[in-house]
Amino acid sequence: MRNYAIVTAAYWGFTLTDGALRMLVLLHFHKLGYSPFALAFLFLLYEAAGIGANLIGGWLATRFGIARMLAVGLAAQIAGFLMLSALSPGWVPAMALVWVVVAQGICGIAKDVTKTASKSAIKLTAGDASGRLFRWVAWFTGSKNAMKGMGFFLGGVLLEALGFQGALWLMAALLALVLLGVVASLPPMMGKAKASTSMREFMARDRGVNLLAAARVLLFGARDVWFVVALPVFLYASGWSFTAVGGFLAIWTIGYGLVQALAPSVIQRSADGLSAEVPAARLWCLGLALIPPALMAALWLQAGPADLVLVAGLMVFGFAFAVNSSLHSYLILAYAGSKKAAEDVGFYYAANAAGRFAGTLLSGLLYQMAGIMGALAGAAVMLGLCWAITLFLPVNRAACAEARSA
Repeated sequence: MRNYAIVTAAYWGFTLTDGALRMLVLLHFHKLGYSPFALAFLFLLYEAAGIGANLIGGWLATRFGIARMLAVGLAAQIAGFLMLSALSPGWVPAMALVWVVVAQGICGIAKDVTKTASKSAIKLTAGDASGRLFRWVAWFTGSKNAMKGMGFFLGGVLLEALGFQGALWLMAALLALVLLGVVASLPPMMGKAKASTSMREFMARDRGVNLLAAARVLLFGARDVWFVVALPVFLYASGWSFTAVGGFLAIWTIGYGLVQALAPSVIQRSADGLSAEVPAARLWCLGLALIPPALMAALWLQAGPADLVLVAGLMVFGFAFAVNSSLHSYLILAYAGSKKAAEDVGFYYAANAAGRFAGTLLSGLLYQMAGIMGALAGAAVMLGLCWAITLFLPVNRAACAEARSA
């Protein structure tokens, strides 16, 4: 319980600054005149780096210990902040763009190494009891997203109060304190086990892990295709201020996190941890897939001011998405092998990063080509495919181990 609390607190601090970073970069460079597609490009290496970071991070956490990799992730985030703070207004645009993209890539590595280590620690500390595992992962994920929401608001406030460079310096200093706490408090060898020694062994995953990873790509791609660039830019273009945009996204993300934390109370649970949870994942995904088309219809029929229609729709979307995300976060730990949980979790969150990468790219591209309706159409297609994949998720543990036993 002590180690779980320490890991959760450390990840809270990391996520607070990570959410603030997204708002800082998005709003600062939008103000400088970057197009929606250019804004999306700023985040591409951030998301792409996460794919490799999760795969390698899971293997490294298994070999060298979860606590060490958590410290590496925090240190990398500090380095990314300091690199971004060195950006000079006098640089030519091409050099500035490359500098920001590389710095964002470092932060992307930091985020996903930290996430993989933290989620793996939950599997280690919660044990095999499915009820406790669901509660702990739901609380961890929900509280983390609440902190991310606070970070969105913090980013908007710090940008107006301290400017781009001052905000980054302050956040780097706060993360340095968190890093010192982790190094002093956690046993460095926590979670160390025998890592995979060959690519064939590393890539051998349970059928449930593979299918859930594919669904995760589409689930998070569907969120980010309209949430990352399209929605903030649309709201700002509708007359909202930086603080208002950051504040709304903060409130939404905090609410989304609270729903995630409460998901175990609205989902029927089974003794085996799968037979009730998997059908629930299918049902909630179907409900989520219907929301973007409904929003498109409301906008086309001009049911009200476009920004207010989107805000109302996003509330409904957020509730359903939070339950889906919480279920998936639980299921990956339920499917993961206990001896190499960090590798399974890393593989799964590599898929998560791939979804964010695709969603981020399409968010800027579709919004620039077809506005908010294009972004919503992209989300609708992805969620339909995600629901189709959930129909094949195994509902018993015997069906999960086909790849491992092969």
